Amino acid sequence: MGKETAAGWRTPYFLIDEERLLHNLEILRGVKEHSGCRILLAQKAFSMYSCYPLLAEFLDGSAASGLYEARLGREEFGKETHVFSPAYREDEFDEILSYADHVVFNSPSQVQRYGRKAKQAGKSIGLRINPECSTQEGHAIYDPCAPGSRLGTTLENFREEQMEVLDGFHFHTLCEQNSDALEVTVAAVEEKFGRWLSKLKWLNLGGGHHITREDYDRERLIRIIRHLRESYGVEVYLEPGEAVVLNAGVLVATVLDTLYNGMDLAILDTSAACHMPDVLEMPYRPPIQGSGLPGEKAWTYRLGGPTCLAGDVIGDYSFDHRLEPGSRVVFEDMALYTMVKTNTFNGMPLPSIVYREKNGRERLVNSFSYEDFKGRL
Repeated sequence: MGKETAAGWRTPYFLIDEERLLHNLEILRGVKEHSGCRILLAQKAFSMYSCYPLLAEFLDGSAASGLYEARLGREEFGKETHVFSPAYREDEFDEILSYADHVVFNSPSQVQRYGRKAKQAGKSIGLRINPECSTQEGHAIYDPCAPGSRLGTTLENFREEQMEVLDGFHFHTLCEQNSDALEVTVAAVEEKFGRWLSKLKWLNLGGGHHITREDYDRERLIRIIRHLRESYGVEVYLEPGEAVVLNAGVLVATVLDTLYNGMDLAILDTSAACHMPDVLEMPYRPPIQGSGLPGEKAWTYRLGGPTCLAGDVIGDYSFDHRLEPGSRVVFEDMALYTMVKTNTFNGMPLPSIVYREKNGRERLVNSFSYEDFKGRL
């Protein structure tokens, strides 16, 4: 699996582009320099640790959501390691403390159960708050402020007496949004929790900030961060995931067969269910190089995967030319929430991982085999 052939790397494979990574990292460094904030990699979006030495030249550390990410961040990224979990396991907590610098709790009951222990271990302690301010539309699955959300402590449930053990607040309310949504959220945080902000050492604004997107208002972001730092005397952290690797990777696939059933269909060697599950979960329509909307170009196809799941459909696309067995299809913006979410349902092989250096040279980072499928069952 993953070996290079006369036509290039065996598909499917993820291709990560160093030049695009550097483009994003330079933007993030500029935000840090002009705002005074600290920026962490959200590993839940991108955990390709062979890139961590490069990322660590620009970023201040990594953010983890559990034991394995915390360990990966500590061992491979270094610098600061921040951990948040909706609920910690007692049999894992000591090990988490061995990796973490910041430990963020989701609820007052978790603070009560583990806070003193973490404090005695010399860790900086935080509480995730829920400002109950939703700025998203259309995908509640990624809205931490949706009604009934399990993520974060609302003002009604906040225990002021726990401030003596808390060093910071953490909130994460955004998903792929601009800084105007952050401004609305910060206003809600100040309204509900503002009386305690000046008593904190730090404030973590979480992720969902699309900082490296072309139309992102970075000047507004910088103003917001400066306002928080100057008004409350806090260190400000951001935890972007997508912004670090936005448009920095593609997924290359091959057409295996075409057929007709009321419309033209193409079966690829990649799978929405296995290789890009957000396509079905969110859902969304991933961009493809050289394609158009249905009917926009000469030939329209419904693209699907080779699994037995009837709903393993990526979407409908049009192309200038017919698709045939052997045609290459390149999905864009596939560095984020892909490699970290792939699975081997139906015995699907995992895509290989290839890295393109600044000089254009490509090298195989990882490939997978039958043993990766068998070994987890």
